[in-house]
This record gives sequence, structure tokens and C-alpha cells, in this order.
Amino acid sequence: MSTAQPDESRASFEGVTPDGKLHARPDSEVTPEDLVLATGRDVTPDTLKWAERKLASEGSAALEKLLP
Repeated sequence: MSTAQPDESRASFEGVTPDGKLHARPDSEVTPEDLVLATGRDVTPDTLKWAERKLASEGSAALEKLLP
């Protein structure tokens, strides 16, 4: 059984990680297929149409909302 205090077992942090470093963003443009696959759905004509509408209204932020 450990006798370490809870504070001793944790690494000290200088501050909070900036939000921009926590998000993954592709170097290329987000495609409708990327968005469909990020939702776990099958790529079908209907899901591609949904993704096209979503990208048209939200841009690449649509993918970031799914994959922070």
C-alpha cells in the first residue's frame, strides 16, 4: 500500500493546455466522406448529401465538433 499523498503522485502543471493544441485538424479540406466516417455511419448517397449540407452550413467546424 502506498503512503504517498495524492499531490505527490501527480505531475505539476504550469497551466492549462491551449484549446488549439487539443484539437486535431486535417491539413487538407474536410470532405463529405470524412464527415460521414467521423460519425460512424456508412458512406451512402444519403449520408453524403447530409454531410454536404452540414459542411455547407458549418464548414470544417462540423468535423471539429465530432472529433475534438
